[in-house]
Amino acid sequence: MASDPEEPRLSSLGRVYSLLYSIWVYFFIFFNCLGDKKMHEAVGKSSGEIGTEHEPLINGTHSSENYSVSSAILPFLFPALGGLLYGYDIGSTSCATISIESATLSGISWYDLSSVKVGLITSGSLYGALIGSVLAFNIADFLGRRRELITASIMYLVGALVTAFAPNLVVMVIGRFLYGIGIGLAMHSAPMYIAETAPSQIRGLLISLKEFFIVLGMVAGYGIGSLLVETVAGWRYMYGASTPLSVIMGVGMWWLPASPRWLLLCAIQGKGNMQELREASIHCLCKLRGQSIGDSASEQVDEILNELSNVGEEREATLGELFHGKCLKALIIGGGLVLFQQITGQPSVLYYAASIFQSAGFSAASDATRVSILLGLLKKSFSLTFPKAYEYSLVFTDNGNASAGRSFWHVLVLHGAAVVVVDRLGRRPLLVGGVSGIVISLFLLGSYYLFLNDVPAVAVVALLAYVGCYQKTCIPSLPYGFMRLLVTSETVIDKTLL
Repeated sequence: MASDPEEPRLSSLGRVYSLLYSIWVYFFIFFNCLGDKKMHEAVGKSSGEIGTEHEPLINGTHSSENYSVSSAILPFLFPALGGLLYGYDIGSTSCATISIESATLSGISWYDLSSVKVGLITSGSLYGALIGSVLAFNIADFLGRRRELITASIMYLVGALVTAFAPNLVVMVIGRFLYGIGIGLAMHSAPMYIAETAPSQIRGLLISLKEFFIVLGMVAGYGIGSLLVETVAGWRYMYGASTPLSVIMGVGMWWLPASPRWLLLCAIQGKGNMQELREASIHCLCKLRGQSIGDSASEQVDEILNELSNVGEEREATLGELFHGKCLKALIIGGGLVLFQQITGQPSVLYYAASIFQSAGFSAASDATRVSILLGLLKKSFSLTFPKAYEYSLVFTDNGNASAGRSFWHVLVLHGAAVVVVDRLGRRPLLVGGVSGIVISLFLLGSYYLFLNDVPAVAVVALLAYVGCYQKTCIPSLPYGFMRLLVTSETVIDKTLL
């Protein structure tokens, strides 16, 4: 295949690394999963653990909450914009890397970028997200969910503006880094705010829709990128297009009340006057539910307060306990699965989707980015047909409301099939199957760049297979993303969550 002078190229070292790395990841996870035949039993069964997927995080009987659909939309929508902006960054960056490397379309004098410099642009937000996650660990309880989301929206806005108006590569990478801090903060606080403010009957549904918003953002990023990729300095407009949503997210979160549950948690921890925080919680709950809550606000607040009081009676685990005994086993299993979910590179592969399609024969920038839209739509369809409500309801719903939280998704045939397969075959075989599919996809992708570059179909098949195996497949037997959350939720000890 003829070489395109503007085509992004992978270094020889990177090609060899991609092959060796995929093999190494496979064998690590394979033996990690199969080394203990009874993974769940290895963690042990004690009073401080979540024993099954149907046990609630906090025991207790919840009364049915009164709510209106209209009052539940905004407390979900504004936090979910944080996920949409994360997905948009993936899609837009995939297209921006094509625009910024073009001598005629970049509109800059420093367009001749090496693969390392392009990698800094694409991974800049990921480095920022890492720092944002570390910051969230330290300031989350101090700021609260609402103010953390406001901070995330500010970082989104500043990062997008700095990137869009960057005069050189260094400033652009700094902008990407700042945007990434917003991603880290938003991905930490958005699920918590939604879970703590959503009515229990639809809590699982709303949390799963937040994940849907991430994929929706990816599709929007690919779509806007395809429209602007042939515009001079189009990459600036791609990044700048996220600023209105950042402003909407920030203003919306400023208008929304604080999480009543977080206020009561502060009261339990002695961070304020109990009576004042209780009254503030009632006020916030009334604002969240609207007129439909009636006179039951104080009753629901007292119910939450009693639950938190019961949890607070247990001794809080120290950081050192994470590295001993059963906690260490849970940390290795849960942390290992999360670690390899990230370093197998799903965001990275999607960041380079348009470039990969361009090298596979879609030589025109617009053609490559339009094919990337189809990839995003494929991922979006998978996120609908194998819902994540099942995953998050393991933690955020109780026995009485678990079925209600997932009732919407049961109309989808594949959900029922997935649950049957999970319970019948067990976690380990499905997890290993998902990992196997990912490794084969990465192996094909690395092979394409090494010695199969005259067979462009290999790259296309590898990308589609990767998204299918990681996200959710039409045959629910290779869902690594699904199994990772399921296994992690079943092996984490309750004390480590407090």
